[in-house]
Amino acid sequence: MSLSGAQVVAKALKQQGVSVVFGIVGIPVVDVAEAIQAEGIKFISFRNEQSCSYAASAWGFLTGQPGVCLVVSGPGVVHALAGVVNSQVNLWPLVLIGGSCETTLEGAGAFQECQQVEMCRPYSKFSARPQRIELIPTVLQSATRHAALGRPGAAYIDLPADFIQGSVDTSAVPSIGPLRPVFAQADPAAIREAAALLANARSPLIIVGKGAAYARAETAVRALVEKYQAPFLPTPMGKGVVPDSHKRNASSARSSALRTADVVLLLGARVNWILHFGKRFNPQAKIIQVDVHAEEMGTNVTIDVALQGHLPLVVEQLTAAIAGPFTATPDTNEYVCALHEHAQANGAKQAAKYADAQVPMTYHRAFYEIKQRLPEDVVLVSEGANTMDIARTVFDFEEPRRRLDCATFANMGVGMGFAIAAQLHYANQRVVAIVGDSAFGFSAMEIETSVRSRLPLVVIVINNNGIYFGLDAAEYERLEDQGKLPTTALLPDIRYELVAEACGARGILATTPEELGKAVDSAMAHDGVTLINCLIRPGGYQKLDFAWMAK
Repeated sequence: MSLSGAQVVAKALKQQGVSVVFGIVGIPVVDVAEAIQAEGIKFISFRNEQSCSYAASAWGFLTGQPGVCLVVSGPGVVHALAGVVNSQVNLWPLVLIGGSCETTLEGAGAFQECQQVEMCRPYSKFSARPQRIELIPTVLQSATRHAALGRPGAAYIDLPADFIQGSVDTSAVPSIGPLRPVFAQADPAAIREAAALLANARSPLIIVGKGAAYARAETAVRALVEKYQAPFLPTPMGKGVVPDSHKRNASSARSSALRTADVVLLLGARVNWILHFGKRFNPQAKIIQVDVHAEEMGTNVTIDVALQGHLPLVVEQLTAAIAGPFTATPDTNEYVCALHEHAQANGAKQAAKYADAQVPMTYHRAFYEIKQRLPEDVVLVSEGANTMDIARTVFDFEEPRRRLDCATFANMGVGMGFAIAAQLHYANQRVVAIVGDSAFGFSAMEIETSVRSRLPLVVIVINNNGIYFGLDAAEYERLEDQGKLPTTALLPDIRYELVAEACGARGILATTPEELGKAVDSAMAHDGVTLINCLIRPGGYQKLDFAWMAK
């Protein structure tokens, strides 16, 4: 009995426990997609390779298992490289499978011929082509292992057309099994050092990164916070590891917490642009860093204690090593109370922004109307510059891995792919994508993918007519007539909801807070795809200053 190369691929994916594959078919990978479906694996067919690679990337973060993406040769792999780099930078597991030209035609100018293995290698942990059809399972197993184990990342497998369409005797094909990860604790001596620093801290701060969310460390981190009673600061995708409603959450006093903390405990958080490269830390602060990757320790800041290991296990070690709260009276501690006062003051300023009744709406008023109507277990995808930056201060999360944004790589176009992956993973929860109008333009046609896949997404386009800032119709016309139209301008008041209707979704236009509130209520009650086109204040032509990069 023989198997085609396409069947070998599909069976190997099944043996690895893969339940869904994202991709776009074409020559030569159509046979692979059909074989995947024949194995009972769901195949989600997208409209753009970037989007399907982003979906696979998000799947890796949400599930802890490599997301799998299948694309055609040449341009298909080039386009999907966006998701490969996104996964590699964000440290999420992904396996990209790309078709390629026949091995006998390499160098002859074959159809979509491209040096794909070499192209993917700098941006992945593993990039290879099987030497024979029967070795496909072994190479797939290696790719999956590299993607998921240790520090996660991307992997690429190259499948020549003659391998896909060729055949091999079943007896020659090895059987492979699912991943069996091995987790390690930190050095006990280093744990004792860290515990001593925490015991002597007067104003400690725990920073919870997206690495803690990915590592499923919520139980361990919550136990540490409860025992130690120190304020904590989640990074945007670390939100929910400890509930945002917890009284020790210092998010609303972020700057003060970073400036005054004398001991900083980093849990799966890299000291990169998201944490201002450590420049806002107290210069005298002692820093303890927990990470699975030794080379990450000490990037941009001097580390006093490095704890390498699987984050849940290391946090359990730390919790066992500390005696109790950092102070006998944490609720009345001067440092804790000062942060609470800062948070209260900032909360009052935020509330004033929510109350702005002018039309067109501001970001804050629009987000306030949306926030009141979302269930506590909502999964939120946030994309866009101002849209994402402001949203991180508005929406709260009680559980981890419920907020997805552009993360470390900060790339636009991830929104629809992330939302589709999230809705597949959280089949019984509502997924809401709040995206800027510019960002939505990168992947708008995936609305059709969502409709076709019967995924009840709610997509809210925050439409300010531009990139960062836009122009109203009168100012747009005036500057266009003068030949001074800014490069950030988009056409005023584009009817995105009509685009959605053309793709089979429901479309709603909202121009006032009242209309937006009713639109969100209607969308949440609907069991299909709804797109709300939310028109907000354009902002006008002004100098750009993205808050994350200000200092």
